[in-house]
Amino acid sequence: MTNNESNLPLSAQIATELLEIKAIKLQPKDPFTWASGWKSPIYCDNRMTLSYPTLRTVIKNAFVKEIKARYPKTEVIAGVATAGIPQGALIAEEMGLPFIYVRDKAKSHGRTNRIEGQVQEGKNVFVVEDLISTGGSSIKAIEALREAGMKVLGLGAIFTYGFPHADRNLMQANVSHFTLSDYHSLLDIAVSSNVIKSDELDSLNSWRMEPENWRG
Repeated sequence: MTNNESNLPLSAQIATELLEIKAIKLQPKDPFTWASGWKSPIYCDNRMTLSYPTLRTVIKNAFVKEIKARYPKTEVIAGVATAGIPQGALIAEEMGLPFIYVRDKAKSHGRTNRIEGQVQEGKNVFVVEDLISTGGSSIKAIEALREAGMKVLGLGAIFTYGFPHADRNLMQANVSHFTLSDYHSLLDIAVSSNVIKSDELDSLNSWRMEPENWRG
């Protein structure tokens, strides 16, 4: 991370780094197609951050700082499979806390676990994701933890697309959350660094509001 980047707000610092390592790619004129069939001008793979020790440490320390400030009663860190697992493990190690992770569905063999690690009823748990899209996978993981008798204090992610329905879904599920960076910060950095042109902003902003109907 350069000195110029370190002078930026954290959300802008991380957005800058995600673009530089190509964890995030913006292609409004040649959109990606998601599994849902939605067209998207953005591709985000935050697992790329694990290959960059300096950025990985910045992200870990930012999570730890926010968790201690917002959720000081945290007793357990839980990662959402799969990309939330390594991030959560790094955070738990730094905080000296137990770590568990939540599968998208229970195993079909062995102990058929949905939650891996020591589940302790009544313990306060903080949940780690790499990305908030619709919020669906996060909510399912949180529901599994609640059903196991754990108290979910909050959810954190590296990045969010900022879809309005994601915020509604999390609010309806009674989930407090934060992210280290977001789509708005990303677009500001992308324009200032000439990754995208200013005349592409309207299209990119319209995607965030109605991703299911966006066609580029």
